[in-house]
Amino acid sequence: MGKTDVAISLAGPLGAEIISADAMQVYRYMNIGTAKPTEHQRDQVRHHLIDVVSPDEPFSAARFKTMAEVVISDLYQKGHPIFVVGGTGLYIKALTQGLFPAQEKDGAARKKLKKEAETIGLVAMYQRLQKVDPAAAARIHPNDSYRIIRALEVHQVTGQSISYHHGVHGFRDVPHKTFKIGLTRDRNILYDRINRRVDQMLTSGLLEEVKWLLNQGYPSTLKSMRSIGYRHMADYLEGRTPWDETVRLFKRDTRRYAKRQLTWFRADPGFMWVQPGQIDVMRNKIDSFLTERCGGP
Repeated sequence: MGKTDVAISLAGPLGAEIISADAMQVYRYMNIGTAKPTEHQRDQVRHHLIDVVSPDEPFSAARFKTMAEVVISDLYQKGHPIFVVGGTGLYIKALTQGLFPAQEKDGAARKKLKKEAETIGLVAMYQRLQKVDPAAAARIHPNDSYRIIRALEVHQVTGQSISYHHGVHGFRDVPHKTFKIGLTRDRNILYDRINRRVDQMLTSGLLEEVKWLLNQGYPSTLKSMRSIGYRHMADYLEGRTPWDETVRLFKRDTRRYAKRQLTWFRADPGFMWVQPGQIDVMRNKIDSFLTERCGGP
């Protein structure tokens, strides 16, 4: 039982609706590799912020927050409980605790850094980030050009590292009352589930999905196409990696991402951690939260 199944089983009886907090499910045409809820699942409980932009459109935590706030306001007025479901920690943090001022971007600086990356290479840019902001470099994958350039942009524009801005701001704005649930599994079970999930994606046609995206003119250099699964398929299709190595890296990188996700969310003391099968425990806690919230000021 995954987080989507758990969320639906909890949200359905309450008449709640779900906001997807997944950085990849916002993209149209990218279905298999993002594990979007099926049509049947969406028929059971309405989902929001899925398929809202094309793969070549920019999307950020700030844009997510803006769009999610519109949905939240509407659902609140209608009296519907709201579930925010997904694994993109920054999106959830932005929504529940706000964004720090340095989220504002400098287009000229970003353009210059992108051009520099094309000239000297991403490895050199990542090495520069390791020098100016080792904490951010430790969190960012060496192939994640978007976040490397973003962190360097913040340092260049503000004179301080993006890690510094995170620390000073502390994400202290609390615009909503929330109750947070995290799903946890034994690591061996989790990794086995990840490996089987990758195999299922490949069987379901992820390679063909990526081939179609490339043929539609969405290059493998896009931020969306550099995500896990999509970059692996693109590397194979464009001759950079043999198939067996592609599958191995896909599984390895998915496991590593899951570990980073867990580390991120574990740092938030506000989460209640449960096993996916503990539906009754979660339901009782949610009922108590909603009762307290409705009875509060």
